[in-house]
Amino acid sequence: MPLAVCATPIGNLDDITLRVLAELREADLVLCEDTRHTRVLLRRHGIEARVLSYHRHNEAARTDEIVTRLKRGERVALVSDAGLPGVNDPGARLVAAAVATAIPVTVLPGPSAVETAVVASGLVTGRYQFLGYLPRRARELQVLAEEVAHWPHAIVAFESPRRLPASLAALARRMPTRPSAVCRELTKRFEEVVRGTLSELADRFGEPPKGEVTIVLGEVADRRPDGAAGIDDGALTAVAELVVAGIPRRQAVDLVARLTGAPRNALYRSSL
Repeated sequence: MPLAVCATPIGNLDDITLRVLAELREADLVLCEDTRHTRVLLRRHGIEARVLSYHRHNEAARTDEIVTRLKRGERVALVSDAGLPGVNDPGARLVAAAVATAIPVTVLPGPSAVETAVVASGLVTGRYQFLGYLPRRARELQVLAEEVAHWPHAIVAFESPRRLPASLAALARRMPTRPSAVCRELTKRFEEVVRGTLSELADRFGEPPKGEVTIVLGEVADRRPDGAAGIDDGALTAVAELVVAGIPRRQAVDLVARLTGAPRNALYRSSL
């Protein structure tokens, strides 16, 4: 039997597809991050299923066991607490293990906080990049802010409500006028989408709000220094990661320039 990767609601328990409900009813085993959380969803839709925890703290130890059960022909459905497993949630390791052993994998799509926020923000018309959760450490967040300030495309990221004020303040120091949105409690009763510049949002969220938060940074004109517009974003990312690792900026630029062929001076100016 294939491994079924199932998207589940990001808030409203009725936001679930008929295919996912059918798969959960038929599954011999439902893997989930928090069994208590998933049982609430199952009860809401009248489903009795055998559940087993599969989260970031035990996925390494449990993956081999699940692959063995799949090989025996058991029907296994994988869910996360919200959204699609493998997208900032446990699941990628199990999918890779299944693929490596020729076990079919089927994905049943559904709700997504990323795509919901992209549309709700009203700030995205084309390309966007998903960053997962913003860095916890102030220095790493500062480096990220320097990097994304040069990205003309939209950016989507998750953040905890507790860290939101500090993260918005850090981003606003580098990009005060960038149009952005804070999307809170998406699909839930107290859903809220607050739009404005990063500076305005930093003022608005001086205290931690309640609920799940997704941040969208809107599209902007390319503001990289003259001569740097042609530099690949991957080269800038590499420099930023080396700097975070403790390598002096000039040394990092020299190394990346040799590997990518990017002009040293332009790459250095763009990385500042």
